[in-house]
Amino acid sequence: METPSLLSPPITQPTAHAKVAATAWLATVGIGVAGWIFTVQRMSGMDMGVATRLGSFPYFLSLWVPMMAAMMLPGSAPAVLRVARAGLRALEVARYVGSYLVVWALFGVVVYALYQPHGRDAAGAFTLAAGVYELTPIKRGFRQTCREIVPSGLGLGLCCMGSSVGLMLMMVALGAMSLAWMAVTTGLIVAQKLLAPRPAIDVPVALAIVALGIAIVVVPSSVPGLVPAFHHMPAM
Repeated sequence: METPSLLSPPITQPTAHAKVAATAWLATVGIGVAGWIFTVQRMSGMDMGVATRLGSFPYFLSLWVPMMAAMMLPGSAPAVLRVARAGLRALEVARYVGSYLVVWALFGVVVYALYQPHGRDAAGAFTLAAGVYELTPIKRGFRQTCREIVPSGLGLGLCCMGSSVGLMLMMVALGAMSLAWMAVTTGLIVAQKLLAPRPAIDVPVALAIVALGIAIVVVPSSVPGLVPAFHHMPAM
């Protein structure tokens, strides 16, 4: 009978790192799902298109943070899993995820400070800019970095912000409290975090966003959710 080598990996019990990684992945996805449930309940009926108002700062922030958890954490779960497997303990993983969300909370503070109800031209301009940004080397660089092991949650948050800033500003411009635009934006962000860049897919998506921006300016009635807002305020 052969004597097991001292270098052989254990085969009877999962390692502590594997347990932490599995728990981290489940918790990250679970918090994201909980964020969706909370956000859907709170945001239902609040969408006013480009005329949306954000309310008081405490109210906005109480909604924005769960929204960011819903939008960003599911796509970031693989990154959290990678750092957990690399040796972070459970508390360190929690800090990693927490600092990641802090980055997006601060982004929300900037959004709140600069946002105001606007019109067709502003929404179209932000959407066009988002489509163009999708094609830039800066976007591709940030997107690729998000798919690698980033040692800190702060660093991951900054990378993901660099990758997703165009899409996020487009969402805010089209309907800051719109569940529909939130779902569309989340789908794009999660897909880009999970899939490697491919011009055959990324270029058509970027061109579709540019086409949407043109449609907003030229034929606003073709874009759901914008026309009711235009009936109450002129384009700016």
